[in-house]
Amino acid sequence: MLTGQWPLGWSVALFVLAGLLTVAGSVRLATLGDVLADRTGQGEALFGAVFFGLVASMSGIVMTAVSAADGHPELAYSNAVGGIAAQTLAVVAADAVYRRVNLEHAAASLANLLFGCLLIGLLVLALMGSFSPDVTVLGVHPVAPVMVAFYWGGLRLIGGHARPMWVAVRTRDTVPDRPQDEEGTRARRTRSLWGEFLAIAGAVLAGGWVVARAAETFVAVTGLAAGFVGAVLMGVVNALPETVTAIAAVRRGAVTLAIAAVVGGNCLDALNLVVGDIAYRGGSLFHAAQPDQLFLTAGALLMTTVLLGGLLVRQERGWLRLGFDGVTLIVVYAATVVVLAF
Repeated sequence: MLTGQWPLGWSVALFVLAGLLTVAGSVRLATLGDVLADRTGQGEALFGAVFFGLVASMSGIVMTAVSAADGHPELAYSNAVGGIAAQTLAVVAADAVYRRVNLEHAAASLANLLFGCLLIGLLVLALMGSFSPDVTVLGVHPVAPVMVAFYWGGLRLIGGHARPMWVAVRTRDTVPDRPQDEEGTRARRTRSLWGEFLAIAGAVLAGGWVVARAAETFVAVTGLAAGFVGAVLMGVVNALPETVTAIAAVRRGAVTLAIAAVVGGNCLDALNLVVGDIAYRGGSLFHAAQPDQLFLTAGALLMTTVLLGGLLVRQERGWLRLGFDGVTLIVVYAATVVVLAF
């Protein structure tokens, strides 16, 4: 059961169960994340993008590592990049819930903008790795440590500007990041909250392993393309923590956390390619990428650029009450899925 191929029926059932577990855990993580962001003094943007993004991305990290280690590099690559595309769409879902104004207007934050730039840089590095000479050092492509260093440098840049030279214009609809006292968590110690936070993260991580093994069965039994299964089926489950978190955060009024969880989680999902490259023993994961995976990476880049444009323009009201960026994100993602399916 642990190492062999699973029956299709069991795979479908466990795939759905793992997805539901991820949703339930993510709802609670949104509450804990908001409180811990206040207590640690990190703020919603940085905490959401780093700590919360790491926990939300753990299932995706496991999916990528398991698929790569089992010799399914296309599945591993598609899951990592497909999760970025699907998670970016989570902003649209959260925006639909937040009816006061366009979410990208209310969640104006320099940190969120910089994380968007960081994500674009990471995706470009991944593409450069795929098109570079097929060279590995100890089985790892040289671009992998470069991506890690780029991410670390980006974090230091974002976290080191307490007084930025650029600030978002405050409007009556801007929601500032202010500490809020929670009735249900006020009496609990911070250590207890961290313990629950990590326990839920462990459950989400286990769900990621189940999804990866079930996805391998889908590819082997149904004949579905690995790129489609990784990008759409695994990618959607990979995106569930950020999606549910973003919606739950918006309902709590933590709009900055909602955007940060998505963009920060996407940055860590880009580093999933590094994890997959280490786990894959058949060469470089970057060079195992086929046209479908490269097309998907380009789609994720386009969606990130659109989101960054929305955060800069800060449209108060737009198309279908979502803003130009929300509608464009839906169109780009739908078109990407159709191309991968056919």
